[in-house]
Amino acid sequence: MPWVLGGAADVAGSTKVILDYPDAGEFQPYGALGDYGGHNLRYGIREHAMCAVVNGMVLTGLRAYDSCYLIFTDYARGAIRLASLMDLPVLHIWTHDSISLGQDGPTHQPIEQLVSLRAVPGLMVIRPADANETVEAFRLAMPHKSRPVALILTRQAVPTFDRSAFGPASGLANGAYVLADAPDGKPDVILIGTGSEVALCVAARDLLAKDKIKARVVSMPCRELFDAQDEAYRESVLPASVTARVTVEEASPIGWDRYAGPKGIVLGMNTFGLSAPLKVVSEHFGFTPERVAAAAKMALGL
Repeated sequence: MPWVLGGAADVAGSTKVILDYPDAGEFQPYGALGDYGGHNLRYGIREHAMCAVVNGMVLTGLRAYDSCYLIFTDYARGAIRLASLMDLPVLHIWTHDSISLGQDGPTHQPIEQLVSLRAVPGLMVIRPADANETVEAFRLAMPHKSRPVALILTRQAVPTFDRSAFGPASGLANGAYVLADAPDGKPDVILIGTGSEVALCVAARDLLAKDKIKARVVSMPCRELFDAQDEAYRESVLPASVTARVTVEEASPIGWDRYAGPKGIVLGMNTFGLSAPLKVVSEHFGFTPERVAAAAKMALGL
């Protein structure tokens, strides 16, 4: 798609958005570095200016994207909000999305950014669980003509689920879907996760199965899309009869109570993060399969 172009605010190598196909080129003054036909834009440390420039390019009919670490969306809030206010199909690619980025520490570990972006009217916030969901997120985002999309991606490696054993990633288009179910389709507890935390829910499901507790894992990459589904679909994913629920996201817990329900448990972050290796950070804040399984038992009254 030759009309797709963009870049990052000085972190293109880390956020993996460099276009490297033949003739993609660098947008630079004519010379050794590139020319004005290049598709890669180097914005420097200018998050607000980057998002504002992308808004302008989209207004001209280009399919432009911006990228930076999720924490630094704070600097670009005005331009992000204007894209949504103006119904512009901007593609935002924001990575390093949780405390699991590790040793960069609390200054780089986002806590309140996800909930604040979800509060922007019209902005579609998608946090994929694996490579397949990421493909589906791009498939969903690219045809949009009047709504900005924010892809929220991890820094750390995450497993790619075998879709012959798990639900199809195309369920992302519905905002949430059953990734793994109880053997009889009648779960005792529902584990709801986004992004990298979906893998925690899958591992916790396996632990619960050893205690003969049937768990359903729901991947919920986009709350806005799920809320827009009809009641029958929402009920098929989160049946009202199953009140034992656990939501898992390494971010502010605000808003998750509506999916956990009055008897469910919300696992989130109420503090800033920690500068330490990923494993240490995860264990310190309790984002482990064992903690998720324990929360599930608590929700069941066990």
